[in-house]
Amino acid sequence: MIVVKNLRKSFGAVKAVNGVSFEARDGEITGLLGPNGAGKTTTLRMLYSLLPPDGGEIRIDGLDPTRDAMEIKRTLGVVPDSRGLYSRLSARENIAYYGELHGMSRARIDERIANLVETLDMADFIDRRTEGFSQGQRVKVAIARAMVHEPQTVLMDEPSNGLDVMSTRALRDYVRGLRRDGRSVVLSTHIMQEVAAL
Repeated sequence: MIVVKNLRKSFGAVKAVNGVSFEARDGEITGLLGPNGAGKTTTLRMLYSLLPPDGGEIRIDGLDPTRDAMEIKRTLGVVPDSRGLYSRLSARENIAYYGELHGMSRARIDERIANLVETLDMADFIDRRTEGFSQGQRVKVAIARAMVHEPQTVLMDEPSNGLDVMSTRALRDYVRGLRRDGRSVVLSTHIMQEVAAL
């Protein structure tokens, strides 16, 4: 569960986030809805301790990202806006690398990758280098990488950006499955229909 109270962040004179408060419970999808430049990405970056807040309070399962960053990162799955894939690695290698960072055994990583490949329909490109991937393929790899360690809390920054209709439907189905599994999902978007569909 995530609890955010009066969160604030400025960059010089620009108030990127000003007084944001919300709760994201386990087994629910929480949408951060707003136009481009509204502070959605900045808010998510503060949640996963990439940026320190100027004020306010964040608790993720009772932990404070400013003090407990490493412990929180073990329980978080993050799909950032930039996707951040290593282009010289295959999709499988990208996912496995993050599993290793989370201290998973090779056998467990292989098991999780096999499951994610099937769930996200990645068999056609799992062993190809990610350089030149379509937007949909990049998003699937980013989601698999974020989910390899089976996090309880999932943060997704504009995950449907650039996806075609079929990929968007598959993404929605996957996110609904996370909710059914009892995970807390926070998803940012500037598209009202995206939130309504979930």
